[in-house]
Amino acid sequence: MTPDGAPLPPDIERFLEHLRVERRLAARTLALYRASLTRLHQAAQAQGVVLEQAAPHHLRGWMTALRGRGLAPRSIALELAAWRGLYRWWGREGRLQRDPLAELKAPRAARPLPKALAVDQAMGLVERPDREAAQGGAGERVLQARDQAIVELLYGAGLRIGELLGLDVDGLQGAAGWVDLQDCTAHVRGKGSKRRSVPFGPPARQALQAWLALRATLAAAGERALFVSRRGTRLGAEALRRRLRAQARAAGLPVRVHPHMLRHSFASHLLQSSGDLRAVQELLGHASISTTQIYTRLDFQHLARAYDASHPRARRRHASPVPGGAGQGAEGEVAPGPEPGDRTSRPGERGGAGA
Repeated sequence: MTPDGAPLPPDIERFLEHLRVERRLAARTLALYRASLTRLHQAAQAQGVVLEQAAPHHLRGWMTALRGRGLAPRSIALELAAWRGLYRWWGREGRLQRDPLAELKAPRAARPLPKALAVDQAMGLVERPDREAAQGGAGERVLQARDQAIVELLYGAGLRIGELLGLDVDGLQGAAGWVDLQDCTAHVRGKGSKRRSVPFGPPARQALQAWLALRATLAAAGERALFVSRRGTRLGAEALRRRLRAQARAAGLPVRVHPHMLRHSFASHLLQSSGDLRAVQELLGHASISTTQIYTRLDFQHLARAYDASHPRARRRHASPVPGGAGQGAEGEVAPGPEPGDRTSRPGERGGAGA
């Protein structure tokens, strides 16, 4: 259905069904495709153009209109991706003589760096529920136990929000995902319905055990979801986001924290500690290493900040060092950085053994 309530043409609906059934795209991705194709359909209707007969100048004009409405280059590129998918599908079905989008290029967009927490910020967030476990009534303590398990998995295993909310209490047939506490492993279904297994450490296992001991007081009868809401049913994405924002504010974090930021933090901190890009790719479930490589830019930023803050030759680019100032000892030497094995190893640590 279009926003005004009119159905999309059957040919577009069939394409969306193809994406859902054969490509197995996530519900949110399908919603974005539907919105983009709805705008394309409405633009064609406004000019009396049949989409299958649209010429390159039509598509170029519609793309220019998007830019005129203030859409950012990245948003326009996402819009064009949906349009291209439709036309390529029509092409494979033999319904087009030529692809009108073949020569149309999306505006260049700077690829934004993922936003990650500093290690101390992430640790302050995951350890805060430990300090507050005795606060609040019985009901709030149950929610705190649930929230701590959630944060530990988001940061300690780098799960996507959909992967985490899809976890069940067991791995019975039909389960989208589950956790093995004995093996400290989360088995999840990620993008494109691809399965992967992700390790997590002792803090996450302990948090999960504490939550599972209390889960029955909240979960409805027969509910299989690992994480449930106050109503006893599977926890929703928006409720999780609200709880996480509240936790971040209570922890005094100066940034707006969302679930994917903890995934970015997991990847960034693990890469800083290990330098193993391929392992990070496997843990995140990225199909292409190029997707994971963006975290190397975050790692370089971390190194550059450390250099600027600690190296005496770097400081002299900005101002003369002050004897005995921050970062120096009594003789002006640079203070040592964190030793190997400090808290930056948390995302990859396993139960009682090395990574």
